[in-house]
Amino acid sequence: MDIPAIGDAEELSCDVLVIGGGTAGTMAALTAAERGAQVLLLEKAHVRHSGALAMGMDGVNNAVVPGRAEPDDYVAEITRANDGVVDQSTVRQTATRGFAMVQRLESYGVKFEKDEHGEYAVRQVHRSGSYVLPMPEGKDVKKVLYRQLRRREMRERIRIENRVMPVRVLTSPEDGRAIGAAAFNTRTGAFVTVRAGAVILATGPCGRLGLPASGYLYGTYENPTNAGDGYAMAYHAGAALTGIECFQINPLIKDYNGPACAYVANPFGGYQVNRHGERFVDSDYWSGQMMAEFAAELASDRGPVYLKLSHLPEESVASLESILHTTERPTRGTFHAGRGHDYRTHDIEMHISEIGLCGGHSASGVRVDDHARTTVPRLYAAGDLASVPHNYMIGAFVFGDLAGGEAARYTAYEGTLPADQLAAAHELIYRPLRHPDGPPQPQVEYKLRRFVNDYVAPPKTGAKLSLAVAAFDRMAGEIAEMGARTAHELMRCAEVSFIRDCAEMAARSSLARTESRWGLYHERLDHPERDDTGWLYHLDLSKSASGAMEFTARPVEPYLVPVDGFAPAGGPARHLGEVDLVPVATAGSREAAPAARAQAAPAPDGPETQEGPDAVPAAAPAHGSASSPRILELLALAEESPDLDVLHPYLADPDPAVRAAAVAALGETVPAGAGPALAARLADAAPVVRAAAAAALRELVEVLPGGPELGAGLRAALAVPDPAVRSAALEALRALRLGDVQAYAASLADADPEVRIHAVRALVSVDAVPELAAAAADPAREVRVAVAKGLASVHAPAPGPLDPLLADADPLVRGAALGALASVGCPDGYARTAVAALANAAWQVRAGAAAGLSAAAPHTAVPALAKALADANADVRKAAVLALLAHRDAPEAREALATAVSDPDADVRAYAGRAA
Repeated sequence: MDIPAIGDAEELSCDVLVIGGGTAGTMAALTAAERGAQVLLLEKAHVRHSGALAMGMDGVNNAVVPGRAEPDDYVAEITRANDGVVDQSTVRQTATRGFAMVQRLESYGVKFEKDEHGEYAVRQVHRSGSYVLPMPEGKDVKKVLYRQLRRREMRERIRIENRVMPVRVLTSPEDGRAIGAAAFNTRTGAFVTVRAGAVILATGPCGRLGLPASGYLYGTYENPTNAGDGYAMAYHAGAALTGIECFQINPLIKDYNGPACAYVANPFGGYQVNRHGERFVDSDYWSGQMMAEFAAELASDRGPVYLKLSHLPEESVASLESILHTTERPTRGTFHAGRGHDYRTHDIEMHISEIGLCGGHSASGVRVDDHARTTVPRLYAAGDLASVPHNYMIGAFVFGDLAGGEAARYTAYEGTLPADQLAAAHELIYRPLRHPDGPPQPQVEYKLRRFVNDYVAPPKTGAKLSLAVAAFDRMAGEIAEMGARTAHELMRCAEVSFIRDCAEMAARSSLARTESRWGLYHERLDHPERDDTGWLYHLDLSKSASGAMEFTARPVEPYLVPVDGFAPAGGPARHLGEVDLVPVATAGSREAAPAARAQAAPAPDGPETQEGPDAVPAAAPAHGSASSPRILELLALAEESPDLDVLHPYLADPDPAVRAAAVAALGETVPAGAGPALAARLADAAPVVRAAAAAALRELVEVLPGGPELGAGLRAALAVPDPAVRSAALEALRALRLGDVQAYAASLADADPEVRIHAVRALVSVDAVPELAAAAADPAREVRVAVAKGLASVHAPAPGPLDPLLADADPLVRGAALGALASVGCPDGYARTAVAALANAAWQVRAGAAAGLSAAAPHTAVPALAKALADANADVRKAAVLALLAHRDAPEAREALATAVSDPDADVRAYAGRAA
């Protein structure tokens, strides 16, 4: 292709420019438009399915739901997880605004898991609080957001330009404020300039930094399109970045670029173990220290490390498969099947991901305040790009909302765009076209990222980091010689320049912080100790007037929430300037003779210690041939948000593929009357149409108006022969409060156990205890387990209805019934039953009995639970510790817990330690 002239650029103008159409970017655009701004959203892929969110999300890691968690507790947890180096004012925004964001997303149609009474089903995964909120239909989050962007009132204010990639933020020569961006079209190659009143960076993490163990450039833990674009643009615009030395490193499935999802499996009874089946993680699950423990175990003779699922009952394994093989990574099931592995017979081998930069999962990013403002006026940052530690998805939405609201105050820049900045951006973009036969991007990128692995990945040393800086300086010339022939190749070449910038930032920042902190994230072998006196500081990085990277140690602000063990001293910032490199040209002095190796000082006497390409939608219904003219018509119609009467002919089309596509369009656009129309399709003759209708109803259940017409359609669907339809109808009737006891009780006679489980949940939602008690004789074990849990979830629980389940022949049912005593109450007679059950041969029964004794009188429960701390099964001991915590006011309970802090199982030790 020819190099376009700068003067031929397509010029765009807006009040608010949003760069990146993922999680934070879509929310920023929506909020800015709602505040009256004219918004331009630039996305180098396509907003419909771009960004990490498009891969699906199986849960929220940090939902501070009233009644289940407190904002101050969450702020304290993140402070501890980040070893004290936190601006608590930013973390507190997520803590205090997160629940309102959950409700806002729910109003859009995002579905969060709720119990039978409509309360959020928050799970405890982290050891110190309940923050994890599952999302059973999380694969559809991006589709829901795109539907909001395409609403008629939003289309009037939000212009979306897909396949346009910004490379530089433009700043005013007079006052340095952000005034626009320079970009290009990744399909045509056209040069694009944008003038804006304010700019919001929402480009995600730098996930393509380290090289995966597989060697595949795009086989990364994070979305591989996140190449550090925003980090580089912010740096070159003059913004400060912070925490770049604090890497993101995650557990993942061996040989597969996806998380092992221990936090998903944990509520089902899964956990991380070494090859002996021992739990070994002592620290909480969102700290870098956890990764240090993980790496140490992996490198020891106790490795490999596994996510253990093979001990779980069939119903738990099936539930996990339905989550992990659809939402988190659609190819996950295929990967395991290709190896002949099944969760019922094989535990999942785990490994460690490559390094990356990410605020949302670690702490590294563009420095922002509690309103998403960077250090450059009118430049904002949100999402994984912003330095708000452990912000995750909800935090990305919160800061996208904050950025959009703040940026909406400004109107489009009307001055002349700076010619020198445009020329530099033009050169960066089109340079590879001048030598098309130069080294291809994949080869140069592979070499660059191999250097990252060799010299930057922990454990770090000054010598290796200095070699890294030298390598990245040298590679700047090689990157300048890369060749390209197409606009797509230009995009990849620009990404390599961003990766190089991020790699140099990571190496120099790691050199500047002369201590170890955050466990594996910043482990310096030459500075192995944490130094709170000298380094309870943020390390800020910025571009000096000479173009060099320089550093400032910025003191941590006084905490809003006090945290034991950390006391920010405040005081002035320390300007560090450019970092000094360690001499590495020769191995020691050239003149000196070989030196004897220094001997380590003897250890003091005492006990030995041990230290330990563009994203695609997660799933979509089958729509038949994509070349069908009727389906192509529907795709075009969906972009215009048609009314229901426009879609009616397609819903009645003789071709099932067209009808399924019409149902998908209904689910995407949700016109008035969509609910009854979807309910009618539940009775469609074609399975593909019924499945699409059931999926759409589950996705939209929070936003559909629950009128009598929809209720009638759902009741009619209870007679459809397809059990998946009957399950979906029961779920919708329960969630929309359109059913009654008679309808739900009738479904207890259904031939399909899954339908009966949905009937049990529906009966719980209306507190139908007699009907639930009648289901205690169901022939299916999984239904009886659901009944036991359901009897503990009604608004006025009592132990009596559990009697037949407490005598059930199946140990899993008895265990569930005994565990339910913790919620319904455990008076003396039932307490004696639970104490006797602690001697049962089945560990599930013993664990349930221990849990139930948390509600018994201390004089009965504590002695029995103290004995249970010697049980051979770690899960029984863990249940006993958790039950003893409920009795911690009793001195005997505290004494028992004190003995458990030295338990061989890491989970037991961790929970026992909470009593202190």
